Amino acid sequence: MTGFLRAMLAVGCMLAHASGCAQDQFLEFYGDFLCEEKEVLSAVGLSSPCTCAGCGSIPYPSNTGYTTPDPIIDSPQVWSFVSEPDLHPMKIHVNVFDTTKTSPELILLAPYGFSADATYGQAGSLILDNGGTPFWFRPTGSPNLMNTDFRVQTFNGNPVLTFWQGTLASPPAYTNAPGGSSEPGSCYYIFDETYALIKTVQAQMGFTSDIHEFLLTPNNTALLLSTKTIPMDLTPYGGPQNGYIQDFAIQEIDLLTNELLFFWDAFHHIPLTESYEPASSAISSGNIWDVYHLNSIGLTDSVDDIILSSRSTWTIYRINKPTGNIVWRLGGKSSDFTIASGGTFSWQHDARFLPNNLISLFDDNSDQSNVPGTPSHGLILQLDLNTMNASVYRTYFHNPNIVVGSQGNVESLPNGNKFVGWGQSQYYSEFLDAGNTEGTPATNLIYDAEMPSNNYTYRAYRHSWVGTPFYPPSVAVTSSGGQTTVYASWNGSTKTTQWQIFAGSKSKKLALVATVPKSGFETSVIISQTGPYFQVKALNAAGQVIGKSKIIKLGDD
Repeated sequence: MTGFLRAMLAVGCMLAHASGCAQDQFLEFYGDFLCEEKEVLSAVGLSSPCTCAGCGSIPYPSNTGYTTPDPIIDSPQVWSFVSEPDLHPMKIHVNVFDTTKTSPELILLAPYGFSADATYGQAGSLILDNGGTPFWFRPTGSPNLMNTDFRVQTFNGNPVLTFWQGTLASPPAYTNAPGGSSEPGSCYYIFDETYALIKTVQAQMGFTSDIHEFLLTPNNTALLLSTKTIPMDLTPYGGPQNGYIQDFAIQEIDLLTNELLFFWDAFHHIPLTESYEPASSAISSGNIWDVYHLNSIGLTDSVDDIILSSRSTWTIYRINKPTGNIVWRLGGKSSDFTIASGGTFSWQHDARFLPNNLISLFDDNSDQSNVPGTPSHGLILQLDLNTMNASVYRTYFHNPNIVVGSQGNVESLPNGNKFVGWGQSQYYSEFLDAGNTEGTPATNLIYDAEMPSNNYTYRAYRHSWVGTPFYPPSVAVTSSGGQTTVYASWNGSTKTTQWQIFAGSKSKKLALVATVPKSGFETSVIISQTGPYFQVKALNAAGQVIGKSKIIKLGDD
């Protein structure tokens, strides 16, 4: 890249960053490229990851004119930092924590709220520990932008962070599509271990990138869900004449070439009559019938087969990719399996194929019509492919029992424990593998945390993650009553264990005045030196300097 082009990009990114990248049209053209240019970002002094790629960064216009409330920032349920004044993640409350049995991995959430409600803290992607201490937070920049399916995956043999970003259709601001749908313009993000954006991915063939699944495979492909409306007379099904169905498609895209490798849509494979969602519901969502609502794709024990969850048909499908044929149906109106007592499910999410023909899922059972009185819960079924029977293997109920209207997931952890995100509720939990029952919900519940009310996360995950930001640590200094306080943080650094504090009367003559352990996301240190110049350096567990902030002067903005 020429020096002139670098300079232009640097100026553009500074302007976009200063004016709020989510609204800046500059990034519609240069966002992805800018975020890949780490040295440009670092040179212009951006101390947080570039959060302003083009796709999915501009909220979709409301079709009702309703204005979504701004997030609640000034609250004891929200973090605020002196050294990172633009970051305001939610705080969580830990209800249960068995330190001897809980898994050590970090927790990944993507807090957001529906358009009718003000969230506590900003929407975005959040990595935190068991106690709720944030390690990395990336706000979306707007109450009408959300992240979903935020997790660690592998790309080119390296761990990466992935998520969907865009606008979620939810009344009262959005009634142009079924609730929980993705509005146009959304896409998927892939960040590397330095928090640099390395790729964005969008659905092809005129479909919209859907919020529910972005699954990277060992072959450097991405399996994703996508949506598209199809005009249709719905009166034969009890819906409007000038109606539509919302078709869902699975797309597999080569991440290195962007080639579409596989396409399969529900409309050409699943009869409309399999749906439990009444066609009359289309009247409240732009005359669009949410007949399928596919919400997860999973790999299986065969490279040729995948499993698919359809919320509206209450069915998990095994699909053969080479032929496009449905191998079997589990649940719903046309189940190929006889399901034993306690194993039926409805409005489910997050179906995963486990070893030994086990299937895990989150059973929302949200309208209580399938198993009256059964609360939402994590569920693992044992499949017998010879007799085509399915029986209950494990269940995981929250304490106290709750009913979840939508969303949710069940993750199998490396140590055998199960991590459950409770979707449209405030909780995420960890259980010992043996699980519990509706009547014994406290059994084997070893961790439970609660987000502020109105805040949800579509899924919750635990993953090992080592973050080494490409941008420098942040520093701030305040002075009051003759007392000087230095604040140090490094958004995303998982290796920092100590901070060195430097001060001096001249910027080129700073002396080490304190070395302190890292304490939470932001470490504050009271020092006797008045500076006025200050700098902080991050140390790892070996005492090595792994990052240093810019030099600041007390009193300068």
